[in-house]
Amino acid sequence: MPDRLTLWLLLLAGGFLSGSVLYSRILPLLLTGKDVSAESDDRNPGAANAFMACGPAVGALCLLLDIGKGLLPVLLSRRFLDPAEPLFALILLAPVLGHAVAPFNRFRGGKCIATSFGVLLGILPQCLAVVALAILYIFFSTVIRVRPHRRRSILVYALFAAVMTPLLLYAGKLSYALGCVGIAATVIWRHLRAPSEAPASQAEQPAAEAAEEAAAEAAEKTVEAPSEGTPHN
Repeated sequence: MPDRLTLWLLLLAGGFLSGSVLYSRILPLLLTGKDVSAESDDRNPGAANAFMACGPAVGALCLLLDIGKGLLPVLLSRRFLDPAEPLFALILLAPVLGHAVAPFNRFRGGKCIATSFGVLLGILPQCLAVVALAILYIFFSTVIRVRPHRRRSILVYALFAAVMTPLLLYAGKLSYALGCVGIAATVIWRHLRAPSEAPASQAEQPAAEAAEEAAAEAAEKTVEAPSEGTPHN
């Protein structure tokens, strides 16, 4: 068994490297020969563009893998580390930061939405932050429709951090509060850096919006049935 410092470093590095694998770019290339980054207006190697470029089957697979690469490192870390330690915030941030930075893709990362959902699923049931994030996305996608998706995501993650930080601090969950702030800041940073979404033509716009909503809704629905095997600490 490695010493405590080595264990922390291994799990942090593992989470970062897991997040760095851009499945939503790799799988479309392997399965269909399409480069979703090159074919999309925002150049994002994400699940929404995989849906649009390659259809629902490939898009759903990419989405599940992007969620899983955030979920699994957190679940593994919870088995060996104490989530109450403030440094556990870095464990939560590592997969999201890996996806954002993407050293295996010439440092051209994605927008981190699916991966951030995966990370937050990993801290259920002790922290319901993923439920709050899903509710905010649903609200601004259906009740008050904020468009384009880039603007909606920036608003959602800003409100997510503003709401969850005081609630988690009040509950004495400093590591989760810091993790949520770090995740929100990373997602907002990536959306601000991404190229502006070019307006679609009238013929293309409904299909693009449908694919975008399908990717977001699939991530949101993962909160409806949290895994009973989530480790407790």
